[in-house]
Amino acid sequence: MPSTWSPLEKKIKIRFHDQQLLNNVFIHRSYLNEHRHYQFPSNEKLEFLGDSVLSLITSIYLYRNYVDLHEGEYTDIKAAIVRTESLAVAAAQLQLGKYLWLSHGEEQGDGRRNKNILADCFEALVAAVFLDQGFETAYDFVVRHLFAAKLKLIVTTNAYLSPKSRLQQNIQSRHKTLPLYRLMHETGPDHQKRFVIGVYLEEKLLARGTGHSKKEAEEDAAKNALEKIR
Repeated sequence: MPSTWSPLEKKIKIRFHDQQLLNNVFIHRSYLNEHRHYQFPSNEKLEFLGDSVLSLITSIYLYRNYVDLHEGEYTDIKAAIVRTESLAVAAAQLQLGKYLWLSHGEEQGDGRRNKNILADCFEALVAAVFLDQGFETAYDFVVRHLFAAKLKLIVTTNAYLSPKSRLQQNIQSRHKTLPLYRLMHETGPDHQKRFVIGVYLEEKLLARGTGHSKKEAEEDAAKNALEKIR
């Protein structure tokens, strides 16, 4: 462990009362597989708690700041902001990866930049802040280091919507009609089907999509169509 956590504490503007709690944030379970008698546990329990704290913080923030949205929109926005990729970006910006204690295998496998490991570490840090400093400090930490301008961008650009929903909005606003999805063909046995769906503007094929279900293939087709439109 670092001899001092001062650089990280300075960056996040939080001075921990319990330094061992902060230590635990960075102990990946793989490290303990190689050091079974190490004195500290892994960060998995903190990660579990952090997931719940983060969910509550996000719900409260959306309720306070986006009063005109509906419950379903809250759910979609929350899913978009707390997804693994978003948490991993926030962790990377704080350089949490350099503090991780990993197994030799994870170290060799570039574990310090692994999105899942970084996202879990960020959740563990949220939990540690909550336990050490209380809910309001954890709330402020998440707003500063996860939401910032990112959440506003997600809401204003409708990035939280599924590709099908975004394509429908795009087509409706420009052409006053709805995109159509048609099954082009399917392959494979019943337990392992693969569908190819085409999305059309009237009779014009915009894009194709594939998936193991028709819904998955439709979403893929919509995503591909949006990329073409952009």
